[in-house]
Amino acid sequence: MVDIIDRLKTEARVLHRKASDGDPAALARIRKVHENPKLEDMALKSAVKRRHGLSALARELGFDGWTHAAQVLRGKNNTDFGKLLYPGRCAVHSNIWSASYREAQEIHRDVGGYLLAYKHHFLIVDADYIRTMGLDPVDKDWRAIEYDWVRPKSPEARSRLYRKVVLARLEAAG
Repeated sequence: MVDIIDRLKTEARVLHRKASDGDPAALARIRKVHENPKLEDMALKSAVKRRHGLSALARELGFDGWTHAAQVLRGKNNTDFGKLLYPGRCAVHSNIWSASYREAQEIHRDVGGYLLAYKHHFLIVDADYIRTMGLDPVDKDWRAIEYDWVRPKSPEARSRLYRKVVLARLEAAG
C-alpha cells in the first residue's frame, strides 16, 4: 500500500507539470497558494514550483499548508487536525461539537458514534456522516481506533483511515 504522503507528492508532481504546461485548471489551483497570485498565466506558468502543488493540495484538503498536512497525516500533530474531517458536504449532518476533548470523550462514551476532530475542536458524528465523507462506517479500522480519531487505540488503523479519507477527497475532486 502506497503511503498517503507519497501519493500526495505524486499528485503534486502531476499538478506542477500541468500548471507548467499551462493547464488553466491547474494554474487556477496554484494561483490560490502562490506568493504572487496576480501573475498572468504565462508568468505564473514559469514561476510555479513543486512546493506550490504540495501547498495547493494541502489547502484543498483543509490544512494550513504542506508542513501542517504532513505532520497531521503522519500523526505528529495532535493539537490542530485541520479541516479534513469536516468537508463542506458534511455540514448538513447533525453532530455534537465540543471545545474540550475530555467533554467530547464523555459525550462519545454516552451516545456512541465516531469522535472526530476539526482544527482544535471535537465532534461526534453518526454513520451517515461517515458515509458522506466517503468512508465505510463498519470498516474494521474504526473498531481498531475505538471510534476515537483523536486518541486512537491503534495509530496504524488511524493512518489507514487517513489514507482512505484523503483518497476519497481526491476522488471526489476528480
